[in-house]
Amino acid sequence: MGRHVVLIEDEPNITEAIRFLLTRDGWQVDTHADGTDAVEVILNAAPDLVILDVMLPGKSGMEILKDLRAVAGMEHLPVLMLTARGQARDREMAEKAGVSRFMTKPFSNTEVLTAVRDLHAQAKQG
Repeated sequence: MGRHVVLIEDEPNITEAIRFLLTRDGWQVDTHADGTDAVEVILNAAPDLVILDVMLPGKSGMEILKDLRAVAGMEHLPVLMLTARGQARDREMAEKAGVSRFMTKPFSNTEVLTAVRDLHAQAKQG
């Protein structure tokens, strides 16, 4: 059973917190902090789920999501998007780009774990 997540986040404290939380829950967690080659990193890792920050160096999470969705076979990969800016406009842009779920920082450990588990379960059913 696959439980592999790629976390694209440039804030070390958030990266470490999410990695610790998910590893403890049995996930293999790969991390990456730069938007420039994030799509390539995701494709090479072939994860079951992606956690993607909106604001990244090199390329935004929105651009990464659009590029990822344009790749054959990546249309249904679960993507949890994290943002410090929770405006409705950001949420709408993410939904148009094909995000699976949108979460505003700061978030609780329980929120992240629940979202990851839910997205993984939905993907396995679909």
